[in-house]
Amino acid sequence: MTLRSPKMLPIAVLLAAAPVLAQAQKTGKTGGKIEDAEIEIVKERVNQLPEATRNFEKIKIDPPTKQTGQTTYTYPDFRLPADRLNPSVRVLSIQQEELTPQTGNYLKGAIGNYGTFYGKAYLHNTRSETASYGLDFSHISSANGPVDKKNSGSSQTSLGLSGETYNGPMTLGAKVDLGRERYNFYGYNREVRRLAPSADSIKQVFSRAALKVYARNQSADAPFQYDLGVGFNYWKDNYQASESNFNVALRSGYALSEKSRVAVNGDVSLISYKDSLKVSRPFLQITPAYELTLDRLAVSIGATLGYTGDTIRRAPQFNVYPAIRVGYTVSEDKFVVFAGLGGGLQRVTMYDLTTENPWLAPNQRVADTHRGPTLYFGFNSTPARALSLNAKVTLSNDRNLYFYNNSRRDSTKFDLVYDRKATQLINVHGELLYNAAEQVRIGFKADYNGYKTPTLAEAFHRPAFQSTLFGNYNMYDKLLLGAELYTYSSSYGSGYVRRLVNGRPVGEVVRPTDTVVDLNLRADYRIMENLSIFALGNNLLGRKYERFLNYPVKGFNVLAGVTYDF
Repeated sequence: MTLRSPKMLPIAVLLAAAPVLAQAQKTGKTGGKIEDAEIEIVKERVNQLPEATRNFEKIKIDPPTKQTGQTTYTYPDFRLPADRLNPSVRVLSIQQEELTPQTGNYLKGAIGNYGTFYGKAYLHNTRSETASYGLDFSHISSANGPVDKKNSGSSQTSLGLSGETYNGPMTLGAKVDLGRERYNFYGYNREVRRLAPSADSIKQVFSRAALKVYARNQSADAPFQYDLGVGFNYWKDNYQASESNFNVALRSGYALSEKSRVAVNGDVSLISYKDSLKVSRPFLQITPAYELTLDRLAVSIGATLGYTGDTIRRAPQFNVYPAIRVGYTVSEDKFVVFAGLGGGLQRVTMYDLTTENPWLAPNQRVADTHRGPTLYFGFNSTPARALSLNAKVTLSNDRNLYFYNNSRRDSTKFDLVYDRKATQLINVHGELLYNAAEQVRIGFKADYNGYKTPTLAEAFHRPAFQSTLFGNYNMYDKLLLGAELYTYSSSYGSGYVRRLVNGRPVGEVVRPTDTVVDLNLRADYRIMENLSIFALGNNLLGRKYERFLNYPVKGFNVLAGVTYDF
């Protein structure tokens, strides 16, 4: 563009900037710019404006958000599953993250000591306004372990398929999860056994399948909000035990006005469990409530009505608990205090129990936990930008709260044990999260659990204190560094002897487990646009502690591998 007259100057500048403005509007970014230039206007000469330089930044398309049921407080696949620490009373609520995949798909592979092989596939469609679907596959196996090599090996394999459609007024979706896990009962006493047993003679294998279809609102402004899920879970082990669970879950609310609504939540579960006996375990629970918001005060008043078919320990099958919650906003978006009175039945299944403790003995008596009445109070706060702080205290009276204790028949296995009376529990929970522009994230979570068991000697294998401290640093989406520090206080198990102590015969001897201090480190480095390498270091302190009595975990173990995005 040339200028022949001073009158043409504004038009020339606008024409030169027009492509840049068009590009900024198209991409939503302001990468284009006009360099500073000195313009001299003379009637007899032609001035040439310099071309504007543009910086075209590649648009990143994140994969569709994966819908999950419960949130865990670890990096995905950060910890090797064979050494997992998961006896938590509550699910940790602070999420952590990896480098965001640049496309909808990635593959991972790694190898490590103890003969460990690891693989993961995340295959999903890219972001769509009409549907999302995908496949998740994960496998990790260790040929050897901390005791007699292959006798303490393990493997876990899972496959998940999911899909959602967003057409019309609702979201329709379905999920299928399949899994197979192999463990060994390696908690035997080598001082007593002269010859180690064969790995096949002490193996345990779990097979899992879960199917769920669901429907929920598309519009968040609709007066009637609902989330309805219908599912079927199947589980079996290597000892001819199996569990089939047909379940329905409903979460719903109807707005009566801008300040009030009615909520109805319900759960139905029908379990058929088979081992040496066949047991049917029906379960039904519903919680209707009226919710009212008055300026800074939010009140919910309702009741929880529950029924369980379990008859263990003479606990009542039909239960009614209050469902009252009061919240007050002291400072908007900064500080909220709350308190409540509640309770309810908590469904307990072998499907879930064997993810906590894979060394359960056959023929277990499973019962739902009666939690209540329960009093709780606490606060949620964001005292500063990027910082959140939450705390809660819970006082409960539980019946049929399960504990894990070493079996009298075989101390390498564990039985579910219950107090004959109610268990009093005080839980103090706190968590802190600092998240600075998704670059630096630091979190801390801690729980104190005080159990009072009138008839049990101890709260077997439920530690009184547990905490997790983590931090990760994302450097320009190029390098991700992460660390986790777990601590668990000592709990208790039982040993059994047939000898005399101080002249008296002794049968059961209560023994403390180890205090757990476990440090894990991680590093991911993107060497190319679609290729990165990573390394995981687990239990870097090298302590072969026993989280469950007689079961030491692997010592220092590492994984190193490659991630490919496509």
